[in-house]
Amino acid sequence: MVKPAGKRAVVSHLVQGHKFSQRRACRLAELNLSTWQYAPRRQQRPGLRERIKELAALRRRFGYRRLHALLHREGWRINHKAVHRIYVEEGLQVRKRKRKRVSRAERQPMVVPWAPNERWSMDFQHDLLATGQRFRSLNIVDDFSRECPVIDRLAETRGLPLEIVLDNGPEMISKALDEWAYRNGVRLNFIEPGKPTQNAFIESFNGRFRDECLNENWFLDLGDAREIIEAWRIDYNTSRPHSALGYATPEEFASSLQGHAPGEMTTSARHGQNQQPGLSC
Repeated sequence: MVKPAGKRAVVSHLVQGHKFSQRRACRLAELNLSTWQYAPRRQQRPGLRERIKELAALRRRFGYRRLHALLHREGWRINHKAVHRIYVEEGLQVRKRKRKRVSRAERQPMVVPWAPNERWSMDFQHDLLATGQRFRSLNIVDDFSRECPVIDRLAETRGLPLEIVLDNGPEMISKALDEWAYRNGVRLNFIEPGKPTQNAFIESFNGRFRDECLNENWFLDLGDAREIIEAWRIDYNTSRPHSALGYATPEEFASSLQGHAPGEMTTSARHGQNQQPGLSC
């Protein structure tokens, strides 16, 4: 089926190349005459296209919706569809890194906590330095606010959670962690082996962390890695729009909506399709 844009091209060819009347050309192309004569009245916004390209170059893994949220913060009053049109015209689409999909049982929405520090998720993530040396990052996320807290002095600066969701890795099932949790009154909730979707909040964050930080940087040594990762963590908490939080940042959400579940902000959150945060190296 030919779309209106294709029919417009046919009418233009008939009118200009064969001197057909507009009415006759539209009839032959099966295009409404008013559609052919319509002139779009797009508002001119000097500098918008250049700004979108600048933001896309700075945030290479951001899609058009997050770019629209950043533009809105800067004071641009523009519809997300206009951003998408420029985004496509400039070829800025993010190339998705596909992964193998396997069949699974019917998904069940995860229960979202109702307050900060009610439940955290935790996991380790691996990467390589330029020398080939492996290092690991301990990622932590507050499942309510999606904040990624820093490890140092958690009990003094933020407080500890009631519960931590974690997998069955050797560090997680160690006696040292068990003793620490017992002393501080923190409940450890281990997921079933081989079922990372039961820890979906941290798995979602791991994907964002890998895509936007680890894959985008070259770490010379551990000091360089700590510096880059910490800068990304701060940016994640304070600047990066989060779709599950209505494109607010985790810090904005935690400070302005305490006592309200993220599910109250977006439809996706109400259906348990949240995307989450966490980290520390």
